[in-house]
Amino acid sequence: METTSQAGAEMGGYLMASFPWYGLDDAFTGPRWLMQVGTSADGTVEHGSLGHGDVPTLKASLPMADPAPDAQRFAVVVTLAHRPVRRSADGTGVLDATSVSSAAWLAGVGLLGSTWPHRIDRSLRQDWLEQQSAIAWDLADNVEGPDWTSLTLPVEGVPTPFQYRESEFGWVLAGTAQDAHIGAYGRGMSAYGLGFSVIKDLGAYEA
Repeated sequence: METTSQAGAEMGGYLMASFPWYGLDDAFTGPRWLMQVGTSADGTVEHGSLGHGDVPTLKASLPMADPAPDAQRFAVVVTLAHRPVRRSADGTGVLDATSVSSAAWLAGVGLLGSTWPHRIDRSLRQDWLEQQSAIAWDLADNVEGPDWTSLTLPVEGVPTPFQYRESEFGWVLAGTAQDAHIGAYGRGMSAYGLGFSVIKDLGAYEA
């Protein structure tokens, strides 16, 4: 997996991608917002995320209990470039081909970063994230396994198969479009009514 760099909410990172960005289709009429892109060591944009709905907030000052699942309603769409097996940018190794599993892992880790339990002390957050990220990787590595179910959703109006799972933190799904892999995660918004389309105007997403 390539290293990820935080590009903040700058539009430039998105515009440098050689692949199209996916987001929720026009049936979604709520707020849209930029998140971040991920790049390889040579600066090539490999993946990125676009948010829809409420921007998740993590406040340690909240009462020592997790908020209700519908307290924040959001869905984040992750677009991951199709990449074959290839040499790393520094020539010292080989990078795996991207896949549905790659998109599922990115979505799973994204969900954890947006919904970590407020009952966990901030000083323990990193340990918790590392543990849960390892679990997310194991789950993503077996998207055909019993922890996942099949779900068909429209991509550019075409019914497309996805792998889907739910947890106490929210839901994650992943599938493949014609020109990219698509992952998504959310909470408070049902995944079953979602549709995806290529974003023709990134200006619809607020920084």
